[in-house]
Amino acid sequence: MAASVGSRRVSSKQQKVINKFLVNKVIPPIFGLLIFLVLWELLCLIPGFQLPGPIETFSETWDPFIIQPFFDNGGSDKGLGWQILTSLGRVALGFSLAAVVGVVLGIFIGVNKFLYNAVDPIFQVLRTIPPLAWLPISLAAFQQANPSAIFVIFITSIWPILINTTVGVQNIPQDYVNVARVLRLRKDKYFLKIVFPATVPYIFTGLRIGIGLSWLAIVAAEMLVGGVGIGSFIWDAYNTSTETNLSEIIIALVYVGLVGLLLDRMVDFIADKVVQTEHK
Repeated sequence: MAASVGSRRVSSKQQKVINKFLVNKVIPPIFGLLIFLVLWELLCLIPGFQLPGPIETFSETWDPFIIQPFFDNGGSDKGLGWQILTSLGRVALGFSLAAVVGVVLGIFIGVNKFLYNAVDPIFQVLRTIPPLAWLPISLAAFQQANPSAIFVIFITSIWPILINTTVGVQNIPQDYVNVARVLRLRKDKYFLKIVFPATVPYIFTGLRIGIGLSWLAIVAAEMLVGGVGIGSFIWDAYNTSTETNLSEIIIALVYVGLVGLLLDRMVDFIADKVVQTEHK
């Protein structure tokens, strides 16, 4: 009898948690999405409006772009699944390089005030250069589209990682530094026990910004370098623009937005886990 009452209490608590999650996290986004789709469809009813509405877009792209995202007819005639995966491969490589270089350089620059004063003006100038402005330089340097696109991702995403890591190191509480001096920690111990844990929140803030910029940069870069990739798909569809192709562009943008959201949530999830681990 006691076990039955206990299980009912647990079930009641779980139901409250589920109801709270639905009310706060599920229902509002669905409601907002429905309002957006209705407004979009109504806007398309205006005479002379050229873009397809959500119903038309869905019907025109259902087969093959929605139900067969991994079709492959050779060359660049591939489904949106392959296009996205190709772009993600470039982002993974460029962003990983930016993360490693940005964090390492950020730590060195953050602990050395002279070095910070020497390179900060240069970094502030370089980080304001638009991503696509680097593409001619990278094409001239690498002579190939794929490494050029990866370089654009690297040079776009490194700045928020580098700058946030530097700021994190510079904002280590003085008490932590004093304790390290009293304990006479070796440099490796000082890094592992003091610098890295105190800087983790700043690092992941930079990584979260960087992954978003990487995804923006690859879509734009692929529009110019061609080949396989979601940016190239969008540009090719525009260049052969018909009413059906406009629907293809819109559904591709939906894919881009959803992938960008997943990338942001993934980095945020990893950040929460790492921060919780460091605080234990």
